[in-house]
Amino acid sequence: MFAILKKEINSFFASPIAYLVIGVFLLINGLFLWVFKDDFNVLNAGFADLNSFFFLAPWVFLFLIPAITMKSFADEFSNGTIELLKTKPISDWKIVFGKFWASLFLVFVALLPTLTYAYTIYQLANPVGDIDFGSIIGSYIGLLFLAATYTSIGLFTSTLSKNQIVAFILGVMITFFLFYGFDAISISLDNELTIKKLGINEHFKSISRGVIDTRDIIYFLSVTVFFLFITKTRLNNE
Repeated sequence: MFAILKKEINSFFASPIAYLVIGVFLLINGLFLWVFKDDFNVLNAGFADLNSFFFLAPWVFLFLIPAITMKSFADEFSNGTIELLKTKPISDWKIVFGKFWASLFLVFVALLPTLTYAYTIYQLANPVGDIDFGSIIGSYIGLLFLAATYTSIGLFTSTLSKNQIVAFILGVMITFFLFYGFDAISISLDNELTIKKLGINEHFKSISRGVIDTRDIIYFLSVTVFFLFITKTRLNNE
């Protein structure tokens, strides 16, 4: 697994992919949070928190993470290197996990510079340091779980087509439905909470409140493992 992990990470940083993903993520969030004079601007909020960032990040990830994962298996299938990979003494699970952790590592690297947002909010608070640390920590933990779920979905869709663009579009569509689709359905059915809880957004918002509920963790782990399992199944059937 570590050989696959190292290969994938080197592949990301040897090409513009890693730098483009990190740059786009930071640029979009930076513009909305600090430059554009809109409702997301932290300086116009009147109070010190990062709610705007934690609202925007899942939507940005919805496009960026499928862009990271779209080549994971689609590229292997189109180039025929998947057969060579499967002849090596490495299990399908190790191949899947190697690619999964490499993609998630890139997302983690993209999140690291955003800690400066938290420090800025800390300094802007009146008095200094008067911020809700529990909510911020919980939101970052929620983002990591959400990113893991998005990544597992992206890996699965990359096994569905040799075309990276098709894999990207499928990844965005499935991720969008799981993130917001159940919320939309619940609104049309007079706000059914049970339906909302089937979606990613409800569990992300729950963790973002600063309370780590085991039900939310189990949800994210279950969805992530499910998509990794069907990814492995697809790989096994090729």
